[in-house]
Amino acid sequence: MEYDVKYFDRFVRIFAKYLTENKEYLTQLDAAIGDGDHGINMDRGARTALERLGTMNPKTPRELLRIVGMALLSSVGGAAGPLYGTVFMKMSMTIGNKEKIDDKDLVKALENALIGIKTLGKAEVGEKTMVDVWEPVVEFLKEKVLNEENEISEICREIIKLAEERMKATIPMQAKKGRASYLGERSIGHQDPGATSSYLFFKSLCEALSE
Repeated sequence: MEYDVKYFDRFVRIFAKYLTENKEYLTQLDAAIGDGDHGINMDRGARTALERLGTMNPKTPRELLRIVGMALLSSVGGAAGPLYGTVFMKMSMTIGNKEKIDDKDLVKALENALIGIKTLGKAEVGEKTMVDVWEPVVEFLKEKVLNEENEISEICREIIKLAEERMKATIPMQAKKGRASYLGERSIGHQDPGATSSYLFFKSLCEALSE
């Protein structure tokens, strides 16, 4: 499978659609353990990204991902803006000037995005953050694509299932990072909003393959 600028455009548009559709849900999740603005902020960032893509007409994956990253960094408040902005910027830098990339290139881009998330957020698996979805999914992709040489399109159902499972696994966790950590044991029993938007990220990545 090859991934060109059209693929990444589809992916971003699907992700933006999910963020808009789930704005209230993400906000409700965040209201329980955070600032209550994750859905509002991510929807604003998605809309800003689409506006910029419409006016700037990127020609390469790198250019498109950089535009989205900059849009998120400039328009999304709280922790989500820097974290998701870093995701797209790291992916952009990893891809470089290639007009098309393959499955292994995409996995490496996602791996570098994860490294960026962990470096910025100082979070590890088990601390009730987006890392609880990102790290298991990236490790799964590395094993299946880099080691076993599967195509991502062949394992999409498993990717989405794993992301959903790891999202739900944040419910019984006690938050160790961010505003949610201030609640201590009261953070237990609530699904993490960042893990939820991360599930939507990977779901969108896969759904963009089938369009």
